[in-house]
Amino acid sequence: MSPVPDPGEAAPAPRFFALIPCAGSGSRALAPGAVLPKQYQAIAGQPMVMHTLAAFAGVGRISDVLVVVAHGDDFFEHHSAPCVVRDNGGATRAQSVRNGLHDLFEQGARGHDWVLVHDAARCLITPGQIDALIDACAGDAVGGLLAHKLPDTLKQEGAQPGRVAATLPRADKWLAQTPQMFRIDLLSRALDAALAGDAAQVTDEASAIEAQGLAPLLVPGSALNFKVTYPEDFALAEQVLRGRQEGTP
Repeated sequence: MSPVPDPGEAAPAPRFFALIPCAGSGSRALAPGAVLPKQYQAIAGQPMVMHTLAAFAGVGRISDVLVVVAHGDDFFEHHSAPCVVRDNGGATRAQSVRNGLHDLFEQGARGHDWVLVHDAARCLITPGQIDALIDACAGDAVGGLLAHKLPDTLKQEGAQPGRVAATLPRADKWLAQTPQMFRIDLLSRALDAALAGDAAQVTDEASAIEAQGLAPLLVPGSALNFKVTYPEDFALAEQVLRGRQEGTP
């Protein structure tokens, strides 16, 4: 539980923490013969997660970055990175994030502080996008997430696999991205409730908040803030990161 403040003291200004769950295997992204989880595979000369961490290191308002890895994962024992590492990753993303929030409390974070949860495999995130999320959500009662308004026609598959059953309206559809930013105490309680029920329905932090009857803020992100998921995604991420390193727009 978060520390209880003295009623006679003014509450300190909320701080901003980043939490990066990094305990998944990412099997969909593994090339034939690959053994490393996708977040540790090399892109543009560095393990993917190092590009992710570099973006958060470029945001001065972030007080600390916590990375949650699987038990026995020794990657960060061999790679220096601007973060705190805890090897208490859970079987699901929700469990890993909940464990990470507990660690933040142990490190002195307070319930009214903000946490920005980010996918390790969204390695194209930029400091500017992180700052934009903080600016949009810091005064919001709920919090929110980066998201990208769906630009394409959306099809629904029917009972016959591989066949279209319907075309869905796209005007109100967004692709959820990360970071997702919420108060630490609120997110902790939402994840506790989710893990006590049907955790499979909680695919991101925002869905846990939604289950509490709240409406997270949608903050426009970028099409390039995609999650490296399939082998072909590596080539695109490599091209974008190499372009940034060379100063190409």
